[in-house]
Amino acid sequence: MVAKASAFPSGIKALADYVHSKGLKLGIYSDAGSRTCSQTMPGSLGHEEQDAKTFASWVEFNRVDYLKYDNCDNPGTSPKERYPIMSKALLNSGRKIFFSLCEWGQEDPATWAPSIGNSWRTTGDISDDWDSMTSRADENDKWASYAGPGVWNDPDMLEVGNGGMTTEEYRSHFSIWALVKAPLLIGCDLQSMDSTTLELLSNKEVIAVNQDRLGVQGKKVKSDGNLQVWAGPLSANKVAVVLWNRGSSRATVTASWSDIGLKSTTVADARDLWMHSTQSSINGQISADIDSHACKMYVLTPQ
Repeated sequence: MVAKASAFPSGIKALADYVHSKGLKLGIYSDAGSRTCSQTMPGSLGHEEQDAKTFASWVEFNRVDYLKYDNCDNPGTSPKERYPIMSKALLNSGRKIFFSLCEWGQEDPATWAPSIGNSWRTTGDISDDWDSMTSRADENDKWASYAGPGVWNDPDMLEVGNGGMTTEEYRSHFSIWALVKAPLLIGCDLQSMDSTTLELLSNKEVIAVNQDRLGVQGKKVKSDGNLQVWAGPLSANKVAVVLWNRGSSRATVTASWSDIGLKSTTVADARDLWMHSTQSSINGQISADIDSHACKMYVLTPQ
């Protein structure tokens, strides 16, 4: 495998050095088939060891980078047979490369991929619309117990900023993906994102939930029709909570302490991660009036 000269005239190593100089990581894309999903570029099937060493040669020494490994143009054999070959090749490459499996959740990779990769797609491809985003969240949710530090469920990239959803829908999208510890892969054009998109994607308090060292995937803990509570534990005995109104009109969403794993006698401070404000000494439950397709996201700190 070689770099396409017209796209990368200075080569991939030079590109990697430039990307790393900006404090970013470099992602490489390949496929567990003979061609990638573009149908114009070669895949890595049968050349795993060779390609893994090539990927490793393109990155700086001791830098963690990323391989997304897709599933197009495959010969019909099980991903359980094809993906471990690349996993072993990456381990033998001499570089630490994050291995992201993408077989679209077809063979329930959460049940077998943790031993060979760092993340795995639990769903088909996401689209930039409300129904697609919410369905991916629901499909991903059932695999929550399989995720943990170093092994993550992936409901596909973020669509924030691509224009197909409202600001509040994108806020919900980013909040849920952060809560469920999904890889936060920006899917819009970085060069043309507007200030609203940048504000959503750069919320350090929301990102901190995603990156919490406990590494427990949050999940849907309560559903009253379209009014939902998603929650998960954080380090230092904190709890992250998303109150989500998936209905068509403004409504009140409530999370009782019993819904989110707190004792009924717990008194907690509630940090609103989007308003950047704190409610002190909350007892028993937390509620909010929420617009259609919007959410509120909190971190609760027991006193």
